[in-house]
Amino acid sequence: MGLRGKGAKPKGGRQQTGGDQAETPRPWERKGLSRAERVIKFIETELVITAGEHAGRPFKLRRWQKRFIRAVYATGRNRRRKVRTAVLSMARKNGKSALAAALCLAHLVGPECEERGQCYSAAADRDQASLIFNELEALIQRVPWIEERVNVKRFTKEIEDLTTGSIYKALSSDAKTKHGFSASFIIYDELAQAPNRTLFDVLTTSTGARAEPLTIVISTQAADDFHVMSELIDYGLAVQREEVEDPTFHLELYAAPEGADLLDEDAWQAANPALGDFRSLEEMRTAAQQAVRIPSREPAVRNLYLNQRVEAEERFIPAAEWDACADSYTERDLRGRPCFGGLDLGSTRDLTSLGLYFPHDGGALLSWSWCPGDNLREREERDRVPYRQWADKGLIEPTPGRGTDKRYVALRLAEIAAVYDVQLIGFDRWSMAELERILAEEGIDLPLQPFGQGYREQGPAVRALEEAILNRTLRHNANPLLTWAVSNVVPNTDPTGAVKLDKDRARERIDPVVAAVMAIGLAAREPERKGYDFSGDRVLAF
Repeated sequence: MGLRGKGAKPKGGRQQTGGDQAETPRPWERKGLSRAERVIKFIETELVITAGEHAGRPFKLRRWQKRFIRAVYATGRNRRRKVRTAVLSMARKNGKSALAAALCLAHLVGPECEERGQCYSAAADRDQASLIFNELEALIQRVPWIEERVNVKRFTKEIEDLTTGSIYKALSSDAKTKHGFSASFIIYDELAQAPNRTLFDVLTTSTGARAEPLTIVISTQAADDFHVMSELIDYGLAVQREEVEDPTFHLELYAAPEGADLLDEDAWQAANPALGDFRSLEEMRTAAQQAVRIPSREPAVRNLYLNQRVEAEERFIPAAEWDACADSYTERDLRGRPCFGGLDLGSTRDLTSLGLYFPHDGGALLSWSWCPGDNLREREERDRVPYRQWADKGLIEPTPGRGTDKRYVALRLAEIAAVYDVQLIGFDRWSMAELERILAEEGIDLPLQPFGQGYREQGPAVRALEEAILNRTLRHNANPLLTWAVSNVVPNTDPTGAVKLDKDRARERIDPVVAAVMAIGLAAREPERKGYDFSGDRVLAF
């Protein structure tokens, strides 16, 4: 096995699916079985466990595994599968690789095989991609009729079914070739670890020529809301709540409740369906106890052992605090109202952002951002957030070219300033000379004021932001781009305790937050300095 050349024939010369099954139907071929029952029968009657203390025993599916298979392979009146995308999310070490490999075989040579099918397993890197391939090879070696009809190519991580012409291939996100597929079956292992969504998108968009394609994702949760794995889970939850009607999508999520105690064994069970079975309870207990004693381990344990959407690093502004400030209002609601602004300019990699803070409207915050339009796709790949989707929704404005078009930004600033009663706009001096020249050329007069980015000026402004969030004197309209930027902040603290936002240390872009900090900082100090009276409909200075 693995040594025969391309196009080799089955050893025994049998051309029927399953070797001698034409003479003796196999259990999963018997009449009267549903498609889900055929898949279950195939796994339980043909395959054996390949590793661990139960190695060599028949593959016995657990109740929760059968429930997933029955949901995924359920058919309608036309006997076709309803589900096209299925997500099974649970903590690690719950036997996902073995289940994934078994389902791959069902589509390659079993009850779900088709003529010239293309089956793929995908993973974040080569080592991860090898896991399902290695499991597949081990399964095949223990089933003579399957071993007889396939050609395994270890070097390229491919398996060819010499009867139907179907192929299986293990792929990783770092592979150079990601196009030319016509997938009939895809299984993505640990999608949460993928560095970007490129491979997922390439594979899932390659299924158009297939009558009944199927994509299965088996993974823990991702750490942040903007990862493709989080998008899938959020969509699946919306389907479960009947907010979205989509019978082609199925989600099964095993996760501990938010805020669960690390030592709560009921929470462990919620995230680990195999706990106490083939998932070690003792190892789980040890990991949880260590996380209690060593706080730095807690995020990893919550993410990998409790399957919670938890970031590995503590956030500058806790997600719960930021979310508590969310409110529903629109730009129209604040027209003509007094506000303070912050402007943070970008060029190619950074965003250009404007924040307006309305201190006498419940601390409402509005945010606009711009970026070069010609490299939007590249930016999306690099930052792992849906810039194109945000652009379609008007949350970010692409400007012409590969660098931010400052004339475009200048004209938009003039339009925005004409709508609101802008008192001052603080700005970072970096790269401001060009914009000031353009503003002068266009005859645009804005109330601009330099705003230093060091501890002396940013320190009080950051403190004002923190106090506004904690005191709920800040409201935001759940702008996802701004929320993403907030999650990226890694602050710098000097020996006196003053804090500033450091772009060099940030996880990703933080420009909208920097703009908001300048706006809030100006609002915090300007009334004291200039004596503004906000009591009436108009702002009076004295």
